[in-house]
Amino acid sequence: MAASLSHASYSATFTSLASKTSASPSPLSPPFITVPTFSPLNIKPLNSTFTPHMAHAITLTAHATSTPSSIPSETSTTNFHGLCYVVGDNIDTDQIIPAEYLTLVPSNPAEYEKLGSYALIGLPSSYATRFIEPNETKTKYSIVIGGANFGCGSSREHAPVALGAAGARAVVAESYARIFFRNSVATGEIYPLESEVRLCEECRTGDVLTIELEESRLINHTTSKEYKLKPIGDAGPVIEAGGIFAYARKTGMIPSQSK
Repeated sequence: MAASLSHASYSATFTSLASKTSASPSPLSPPFITVPTFSPLNIKPLNSTFTPHMAHAITLTAHATSTPSSIPSETSTTNFHGLCYVVGDNIDTDQIIPAEYLTLVPSNPAEYEKLGSYALIGLPSSYATRFIEPNETKTKYSIVIGGANFGCGSSREHAPVALGAAGARAVVAESYARIFFRNSVATGEIYPLESEVRLCEECRTGDVLTIELEESRLINHTTSKEYKLKPIGDAGPVIEAGGIFAYARKTGMIPSQSK
């Protein structure tokens, strides 16, 4: 059909040109021209079993379900067990570590320990029980229970570092300020876990808790209650390795530091 239309269009165009030529004869024009005859094109319809190019030669592998030989399995079986310290909503970074202590350098072991001794020192006096006892550098509370928007405020990395330096292993909150969550993962200091209920209203400071990361479960041994946590996901192996750079070296993404 396409060939027939092309033939008709060609003939009509040529006839029009020929009529114009006869109206204004040119000495270079031949006395007559024979219009060539074209055979119709033989176009075969597409086969209904047509297979897209190369589709048969590609095998897709989902990286989320595979474990390349160069990257070891990072499934964590770590459990945390200890006393909890309970705070409320909107605990900001000034309460976690006030700005006056940001001159301490975490890479210096002595200053790292000193930084931990000031963790949560900015909490108001309404918190009768302090996170760290006077004249102590470590806390007896290895798990912090928070409300909504934990870690809001500035983007200082000192906040999760101070908690980790004090001896805390995890924070379990209803929700986080995104920058605090990212800093916790990047530094590898603490696990920022999210609860499905307001644990700050279910737990009391001094309750004995166990966190089972693999099962995403929190057990309050004091009240004999269990709670479901949201899975830590891909952030877990990064924290377990000691932070983003340690994880990158461990998995071969960047060269290991020379000893």
